[in-house]
Amino acid sequence: MIKIFKSLGGYIEIPQIQKGSWINVTNPTTDEISQIVNQFNVPDDVIHDILDVDERPRIEYDDDWTLLILRIPIRNPDNGVPFYTVPLGLFMTKDIYITICSTINEVLPPEQPSLFREQYHHISDELNFIFKLFLRSANVYLKYLKQINQQTAQIEKDLEKSIRNEELNRLLKMEKCLVYFITSLKSNDIVLAKLRNSKKNTLNEINEDLLEDALIENKQAIEMAQIYSDIQSGMMDAFASVISNNLNVVMKRLTSISIILMIPTLIASIYGMNVINYFEKSKLALPIILTASFIMSYLGYLIFRRKNWF
Repeated sequence: MIKIFKSLGGYIEIPQIQKGSWINVTNPTTDEISQIVNQFNVPDDVIHDILDVDERPRIEYDDDWTLLILRIPIRNPDNGVPFYTVPLGLFMTKDIYITICSTINEVLPPEQPSLFREQYHHISDELNFIFKLFLRSANVYLKYLKQINQQTAQIEKDLEKSIRNEELNRLLKMEKCLVYFITSLKSNDIVLAKLRNSKKNTLNEINEDLLEDALIENKQAIEMAQIYSDIQSGMMDAFASVISNNLNVVMKRLTSISIILMIPTLIASIYGMNVINYFEKSKLALPIILTASFIMSYLGYLIFRRKNWF
């Protein structure tokens, strides 16, 4: 999906590109990729890098263009892992600005990608846009981290009564999400530090404030993700022991029941043999044997109950 806007980070959509236009590309098809390469003069290797799901965040300068790649969070409950990250590329020239992402996302949603919801705001320069992009990305990370924490709490409740591996697998997926987030956030933090220390960038007061806000939000997201990851790692070990203990309790109870049931089976086996047992001619043989079996089984039950095996 390709949408062209009149200004960088703007809200007014136009049919054709013009100087200073911003082009937002989301989940491009093969034809749209060819259009980007041919019509907008974006190098093919740049497109390939941005659409590579494993591409790391970086900033690259060339004589005619500048490329910035950061990693943004994606929520997809239908995909094995409910949260993961993908690259978002910003390709900048003197005339146009292009943002490209291989997946629909909340940082620049296709239906309303503008970084401002109010129409009287404008983005003055590309640095302002970049810092707002990092700031929104960090806010989406924080939003998803809260959702991960809520889902983890629900899994924890399920694990307290479970002896299956299903909940542990769900918890493992949450741990994977946090690993993806931590890795991406740390990489984004390195790019922000490079932008702050770059001699090519002259920051005005507004951009300095935005940069500090982006750095603070990004570091907060890193710390939250790290804390949640440490908690989940300990929780995984604890609940693995809980599941093992629950299984041991079940096996102990089943063994106790088997022993109790073995008592009447043993008595019936003895008196079912073809040997003299002195009860062949007695009319009370069956009631006596059943009573003795019941009493001995009940005594076994009391012994196991006293030892807390039930």
